[in-house]
Amino acid sequence: MTERKDGLKPKVQSYLDRIGFTGPLDGSAETLAMLQERHLHAVPYENLDIVHRIPLSLGIPKLFDKIVVRRRGGYCFELNALFGWLLRELGYPVTDFMARFWRDEPNTPPKRRHHVLKVDVGDDSYLCDVGVGGIVPRRPIQIIEGLKHDQEDERYVLKRDPYFGWVLCEYKHEQWEWLYSFTEEPQLPKDFEMATFWCENAPDSIFIRDSMLAVRTQEGRNTIAGEEFRIFTSNGVRVFTPQSKREYDEALRTYFGIVLEKTV
Repeated sequence: MTERKDGLKPKVQSYLDRIGFTGPLDGSAETLAMLQERHLHAVPYENLDIVHRIPLSLGIPKLFDKIVVRRRGGYCFELNALFGWLLRELGYPVTDFMARFWRDEPNTPPKRRHHVLKVDVGDDSYLCDVGVGGIVPRRPIQIIEGLKHDQEDERYVLKRDPYFGWVLCEYKHEQWEWLYSFTEEPQLPKDFEMATFWCENAPDSIFIRDSMLAVRTQEGRNTIAGEEFRIFTSNGVRVFTPQSKREYDEALRTYFGIVLEKTV
């Protein structure tokens, strides 16, 4: 693959174009934060392939084709795998971890079924995650116990648990609640294959039940639960359910930038 005069490989530039990133590429923590925030505003979380029983691939070429070329989204094992690839291409040291997702989990402790990234910038380490459909940090969280991170109207902190390791907590209902936990055991790409197979096929997997989509916007968030669209803005939330496939496809394109192939 040839490189551009500015040193960027064409695929890296295509990825940056996909997320609308035009800032400096200086390897700084601020650039890392901008990359994560732009990703959350451009690439939707979505499980449409799982719902329609289309097997997923976690290989980088297939993920690049799906997310960058075909402008689709994905879920944690797809999105964080490809985002980790981008960060490595840009010179950031990245370590992959497996996490337990605690929010809205009735069966505690939950399974390890979430993929997160540790990204090093100089002597500092950051938790990065672009693979959650709900509200999560829009900017990286510095991996320091007890350091509070205020991100607009959201608040997060990392705590330590003697068994579950690092615990990312969110401030809700005037208390700190567990969002997800992870230990610092590096994972290889093949280590995520069994977890994603479970998510795609297990009868009690939440991912096979109904469509789940979400993307950040300048005014709030756009989401889908089942067939119901929810458009959150500063003026409140607009809820609607398309009454035909044509209406659904148009709303999917308008609010998520997704155009499904005929096979989906």
